[in-house]
Amino acid sequence: MNKKAIEHLFKTLQAIDPEPKTELHYNTPFELLIAVLLSAQSTDVGVNKATAKLYPIANTPQAFLALGEDGLKKYISTIGLYNSKAKHAIQTARKLVDEFDGEVPRTRKELESLPGVGRKTANVVLNVLWGEPTMAVDTHIFRVSNRTGLAPGKNPLDVEKKLLKVIPKKYMKHAHHWLILHGRYTCTARKPKCHICPINQACAWPEKTIA
Repeated sequence: MNKKAIEHLFKTLQAIDPEPKTELHYNTPFELLIAVLLSAQSTDVGVNKATAKLYPIANTPQAFLALGEDGLKKYISTIGLYNSKAKHAIQTARKLVDEFDGEVPRTRKELESLPGVGRKTANVVLNVLWGEPTMAVDTHIFRVSNRTGLAPGKNPLDVEKKLLKVIPKKYMKHAHHWLILHGRYTCTARKPKCHICPINQACAWPEKTIA
């Protein structure tokens, strides 16, 4: 995809949604961190349903430790991989209390030192909480980047690196959410809505339909 097409793509998405937000529900940095941790291989809707019951009971590292791993599982059992996620969440809460005064750290290195927090989760936290120009490549962004020709790559890290190179700086703050929302609701995996896609003209996918 050339520079003109990339500019058109992001200018169009910006016009539709100037200030895109994460669909995960949270009120504090810790709530967001846990929500993102829980969202791996799960839907935001499913995570929100679970945290709606969990956070009124426990929404700080200290409260998580008081709740314990078994207690936490009762609230997140509807989420995929809840056993390992509960373990990681409690371990993360312990590390936050012991090493970060109960606060969510602000650097990638520190975030990735937390149990269950990988590069993608760290990227989301850095972008959503502090507006850093990071790119968390999930299945939606990976699909959109490859399908449109924006940043084709064989794996998420490859796509992430290419996106950081080709996306104009003025769009980087919100690029992550524009692409993920576009992939979630328009450029879907099975039946992409090409006929109503606002960036159809910029898309290089040979199988797109414009009818």
